[in-house]
Order: sequence, then C-alpha cells, then structure tokens
Amino acid sequence: MDIRKIKKLVEILEESNLTEIEIIEKDESVRLSRASDQVQMMQAQAYAPAPQQAPVAPASALPDTGAAASEEAEIEGHVIRSPMVGTFYASPNPESDAYVSVGQDIREGDTVCMIEAMKMFNQIESDVAGKVVAVLVENAQPVEFDEPLFIVR
Repeated sequence: MDIRKIKKLVEILEESNLTEIEIIEKDESVRLSRASDQVQMMQAQAYAPAPQQAPVAPASALPDTGAAASEEAEIEGHVIRSPMVGTFYASPNPESDAYVSVGQDIREGDTVCMIEAMKMFNQIESDVAGKVVAVLVENAQPVEFDEPLFIVR
C-alpha cells in the first residue's frame, strides 16, 4: 500500500472523531486505531493458534449471561473488557508464556492479551494499574464485544 495513502488515512483519523479505520485492498490491509490520543498502526503477525482439544459445546449447553454477570459481581475490582469481537489469545504465540497471569502486577498500558479479528492481531492493553485477580477466558476462546476478560484490583 502506498505510504501517501496511509498518511492520508492518518490525517482523516486525526481530523475526525473516529477511533479506528481499516482499509483492505486486494491482499493488503491497514488498520489505524486511536488509543490514548495516539494513532497506532497494527499489522497482521504470523501466529499459529493452538489447536482446540475439546469439541465446541452446542449453544444450549453454554451458560446464560445471567450466571456470568453474577460471577463477575462476586469478584470485586476493575474489569478489563474486550473492545471487539474475535478470538482471545493469552500469549503472542503458542510457545510463549501468557502476557499476564493471576497474581501478577500490571501497569496501565501493559499488554494483557491479543485478540484476532478478521485475520488482524490486536494487542489489548490494560487501562489501569493493579494486580490481576482473575482471567475470565481461556486461550483461543471466541470473545464478544464488551465481554469481561480480566479483573484487576
């Protein structure tokens, strides 16, 4: 993709109140997103997700959202939520340790996980400092927009 096009997209993002722009042309794609008044450009990284070992449960066997809400209310603290629909990855690749684990102290801006959406890998950063008291999703699990991922105290 031509660098002039990318610069123009950055200008459009800065001049508007958009938080994200994604352009796909043939086999190239660019995603620009604004985070903390900064424009970030994320490109796809090579990532081979771990194969799922357990079969996917039918929709009728999944817990209802009421149970998840009450479970979330039991653990007090700040909830880090998914900013998008995609697949949750706890580490940058299958051989690496998780970005964060229960009991770990994190700072605001630390990467806590990665979410793959439309073949783009998006690093999710903590919006608070504190100690991780719960990881609410499993590696390679699909997540919904605004779904709780971590609880930090």
